[in-house]
Amino acid sequence: MEAAAKPDRGRHPLMKRLPLLALVGLGLWLWRVTEPPERELVWQLDGSGWSAVRGLDFQVTGEDGRILKREERFFSAAPPSEIRLKVDLPEGSYRALIFVKEQGQPARPPLVEALTIGENPYILRTLRLPASR
Repeated sequence: MEAAAKPDRGRHPLMKRLPLLALVGLGLWLWRVTEPPERELVWQLDGSGWSAVRGLDFQVTGEDGRILKREERFFSAAPPSEIRLKVDLPEGSYRALIFVKEQGQPARPPLVEALTIGENPYILRTLRLPASR
């Protein structure tokens, strides 16, 4: 006579999957911890001359000059007095290049700003537009 298979009593079906779920949870946590935190770069446009600006091209580069973040903004009228950019960057030193596009004017040399990013997720910088040529 064959022995009948006994049902697994007292054990919830999720208990069999618990090790797999724990590994997935640990993997997601490690992935989240190792990615660079999101930072908010806030550029305040100060001074005169911004009313003719119709576009801004923001580029953040590493020490090797490689572009890590690039974002363009276009405006139908003068840009707002404050522009916010979200970037995922670890702590360190970077360089920001801001290309200003004015209506009916030749391209200007970029504005160059040194960026030092520390623990604070909020970085506030002021941009002044140099006099036109």
